[in-house]
Formats: sequence, C-alpha cells, structure tokens
Amino acid sequence: MIDGLIAGKLYATPESRTDKSGRPFAVCKVRATSGDGESLFVNVIAFDDAPCHALLALTEGDSVALAGSLTPRVWTDKQGNTRPALDMVAHQVLSAYHAKHKRAAMDTDRAHPAGPAQHHPDNAAPDAPEW
Repeated sequence: MIDGLIAGKLYATPESRTDKSGRPFAVCKVRATSGDGESLFVNVIAFDDAPCHALLALTEGDSVALAGSLTPRVWTDKQGNTRPALDMVAHQVLSAYHAKHKRAAMDTDRAHPAGPAQHHPDNAAPDAPEW
C-alpha cells in the first residue's frame, strides 16, 4: 500500500455500514481531478471512529481532503476503456466544515488562554466561598 493524500468532492453521501462482527465503518466515493484534468474515482473506507464520524457529517458534493493508505487499480467503463481508480483506507479527514470548527476552537483558546491564574471553581482555594 501507498500512504497518500487526496482531495476532491464527494460523489455521493457517505454511508455507514456494519461488518460481520458488528463493528461500524463508513464508505464513500470521492471524485478527484488528476493533473491532466481527468476525473479519478477514489473508493474510500474508514474504520476508526474519528474519520468515520467526519465522513458521515458530510454530504454529496462537499469538498474533502483525505490521508490514508492507497491501493491503485484499474476498471473498465461501459465503452470498454480502461480507467484508473484508487482504493483508500482513510485515517484522517479534513473538510471545510472541520476546518471551520477547528479554527473556531483555536480562536477561543487564544482569546481565553488557560493558566493557573484563571478563576475556575476547580482552582479555587479550599476555604473560598462558592458564588
């Protein structure tokens, strides 16, 4: 397998499935554009919780970037032409939705830096009155 990064648009809304042992996983298809302008379809599967939840929060047409293990393969279209394709086991997912929420969390952390001087009920002196 090859470690790789791909970016493209979801070709259909990701689906949640369950394997024979009852473990959930997510599958989707991403349409990526190669350097020469042709479309390349990437069949994606995710087993870990974080990438599964990230994919299932998206819908058809959303832009997405994925990191994971790639396996190249070839398929034949209806006209008999061979086309390249990739299968990916996704380990990380990034979309505009996730980037926006991550950025908002970082901005909140910068505006309210944590430290021992902060007044938080858990940091109060033992004999301090509760408000």
